[in-house]
Amino acid sequence: MESISKELKVSALENGTVLDHIPAENVYKALDILNLKGIENQITIGINLNSKLYGKKGIIKIADRFFEDDELNKLALIAPHATVNIIRNFQVVEKKQLTMPDRIEGIASCMNPKCITNHQPVKTKFSVVNENGKISLVCHYCEKQSEIIFK
Repeated sequence: MESISKELKVSALENGTVLDHIPAENVYKALDILNLKGIENQITIGINLNSKLYGKKGIIKIADRFFEDDELNKLALIAPHATVNIIRNFQVVEKKQLTMPDRIEGIASCMNPKCITNHQPVKTKFSVVNENGKISLVCHYCEKQSEIIFK
């Protein structure tokens, strides 16, 4: 019997950013955090890919898009072990590890139903608290500490 080999190829990225080792369940949150939904750039998304370190992982490749460190570091909230590869002329020219941000704005909601951010058009602001690997947020306005709830 003849062996049939099927191969699916994803085009190599000439210039852009590759976000690797994102927990598979957080890939769509990563797209939201980086405001990637609806942009014109080519985006390749892989979910539930095998990872020797983490079991399952996600990957996002964004063509012709580069990010500031403060934009990328927001990903540490949902993917603390993610790596960032900067690609130029089909080569990895820089590898970055994420750093947990001290503050975030506009990407999470306050759990306090009485908070001004839930009743007025006010951009949310939080301080990030990392206690023994458990991440929580403290609202700038009402000072309520809670788990992360993304908008």
